[in-house]
Amino acid sequence: MKLLSIAIPCYNSAAYMENCIKSLLPGGNEVEILIVDDGSTKDNTAQIADEYEARYPGICRAIHQENGGHGEAVNAGLRAATGIYFKVVDSDDWVNAEAYKEVLETLRSFVMGEQTLDMLITNFVYEKQGAKHKRVMQYRTALPKRQLCTWKDVKVFMLGQYILMHSVIYRTQMLKECGLELPKHTFYVDNIFVFQPLPYVKTFYYLDVNFYRYFIGRQDQSVNEQVMIGRIDQQLLVTRLMLGYYHSAKITSYKLRHYMVRYLEIMMTICSILAIKSGTDENMEKKKQIWEDLREQDLALYMRLRWGFLGQGVNLPGKGGRKVSIACYKISQKFYGFN
Repeated sequence: MKLLSIAIPCYNSAAYMENCIKSLLPGGNEVEILIVDDGSTKDNTAQIADEYEARYPGICRAIHQENGGHGEAVNAGLRAATGIYFKVVDSDDWVNAEAYKEVLETLRSFVMGEQTLDMLITNFVYEKQGAKHKRVMQYRTALPKRQLCTWKDVKVFMLGQYILMHSVIYRTQMLKECGLELPKHTFYVDNIFVFQPLPYVKTFYYLDVNFYRYFIGRQDQSVNEQVMIGRIDQQLLVTRLMLGYYHSAKITSYKLRHYMVRYLEIMMTICSILAIKSGTDENMEKKKQIWEDLREQDLALYMRLRWGFLGQGVNLPGKGGRKVSIACYKISQKFYGFN
């Protein structure tokens, strides 16, 4: 059995996937690198995956499937994973070598010890193309460092500070037990990946190292603002699914509930901001509809989201409302790192 399974969803990724794979190879035999070719047809992604499997048998595995989108590629990686822990690294991203060593040492210490670790959290760096200053998402205000924690140990998550897919490594069996299965042909499902499992996470550990490097800057990237506006229906779908997971979850911790509500707040804000930025009546109607549906389904949650700072900011009329909307947009930018 491997210590860590790492899934790399690849779709026409030949131009950059090798940089990602090479950054993960120093994990050696403790790691399996699952290179998921999600039906690539425009380049030699599939060939590169097969070449790495041949060159690094027992470490790299090529998985080929019909195109199902990022979520289905993650699903395929999880189904194939034999590691005790599971991580997703996107094909245009990479990891820091020194931090990687610490991550593996930490996971190894829990496997060899008596305590069970459900989720390891690390920092990630926004590698924004052309930016001189690299912004780091870290969690020092929110989580105790280098100690096994439960939700009662959580301190304060600042506005715009969230645990994202780049931050987490999960215990594989826990992910399977919680029934995680991301929707096909849908972008932004990484939000589900870091939201649905949370009620099943009993223990976590914050390793304050800048492990994951999150590349931003390609014009076709899913977090490009215009691309996101064009895919607003997928953002709305993901948000609706997350609302459903929240309603059906058994959440016993007040701090966890508070965190999940704050996450839903940013998701509703992003949907609303995208609708406003699009400038179309059709998308403004979709914005109105998701808020009305939430009010009918869960009035208490609606009141919390609608009358919070962000909810008010994307629903206020006039020039004053527009100013607050811009402030909310800047918070959304920090969340997604819009390019």
